Amino acid sequence: MKILFIGGTGTISTAISRKLLESGHELYLINRGNRNGELEKAAQAGGGKLIPLVCDILDEAAAARLLENMHFDCAADFIAFRPEQLERDYRLLKGKTAQFIFISSASAYQKLPSNYRITEGTPLANPYWEYSRNKIACEDFLMKKYRDDGFPVTIVRPSHTYDERSIPLGVHGNCGSWQVAQRMLDGKPVIIHGDGTSLWTMTHNSDFARAFIGLAGNIRAIGEAVNITSDETLTWNQIYQCIADALGVPLKAVHVSSEFLAAAGTYDYTGSLTGDKANSVVFDNTKLKQLVPGFCAVKRFDEGCRETVQYVLAHPELQRKDPEFDEWSDRVIQAVVTAAGAVRNGQMVKTE
Repeated sequence: MKILFIGGTGTISTAISRKLLESGHELYLINRGNRNGELEKAAQAGGGKLIPLVCDILDEAAAARLLENMHFDCAADFIAFRPEQLERDYRLLKGKTAQFIFISSASAYQKLPSNYRITEGTPLANPYWEYSRNKIACEDFLMKKYRDDGFPVTIVRPSHTYDERSIPLGVHGNCGSWQVAQRMLDGKPVIIHGDGTSLWTMTHNSDFARAFIGLAGNIRAIGEAVNITSDETLTWNQIYQCIADALGVPLKAVHVSSEFLAAAGTYDYTGSLTGDKANSVVFDNTKLKQLVPGFCAVKRFDEGCRETVQYVLAHPELQRKDPEFDEWSDRVIQAVVTAAGAVRNGQMVKTE
């Protein structure tokens, strides 16, 4: 296939790009060219062809010049988050691709959910997170273009997808997840939102890539929205235990309500927790398996987590320190411990 990716080197898209090139496909990438080196190696190893179209996608005129007289079997945008970015893609790609795949988000599903089991028919509504509302607006725009103009869109909805470069977890600061791992290594307690028993799904990007490629060029996927997640369901306690086990340290967990974490300020946990991770969800991938016969996610979380931890430990450049989050965690944990002690001792706890 002749495929165009806008982006192509992120958490999700790198695995897809690599697998396409290893399978001999012709892949065009519109990006700034900063991280294409690894993909060039995949092309050499697998016989695929990598064609960088180096430009800033924000420069629509430059992108239009690069795409002049081109046509693709499939195109996808991995870095679009707002409707105006999809409007640009529509202008650039109308009549130039047999399929356009938009990466939406499972966080767009109804919050709070009326049913823990999530299918593509679950309503889209998230009053807690602007990111999710923007994804919903993007979907609305594209589906209108499909209905009105025949624009060949396929929408995919990933949940929590991870790769080897970042340890996936629930509560972290603005510099990523490493500081939580560092706290574990230092023997310090870490925060788990809620009581840790809500249900969640982690999907390795290699599994996502296989499902995505099965949808690419698939005429039955045109006009459809499709979940792509693992079928494995875990509690957050299990997720953090897997991380601690991979690090070879005991887990010292302090459970803190999501509402408290959001009220504690500094970090936007209203969106990422109340609007996403604090809700128990189990994804139904029946539709995906009908469109991609034989697909099954094969990377168990404990295995993928162990690989990620080993990779991050071997690459110091991925170990981004976050002293602000470390101090914030200490304050939150101390506040919870102090409040519990005050209640035990019959003391009043200030609420203002």
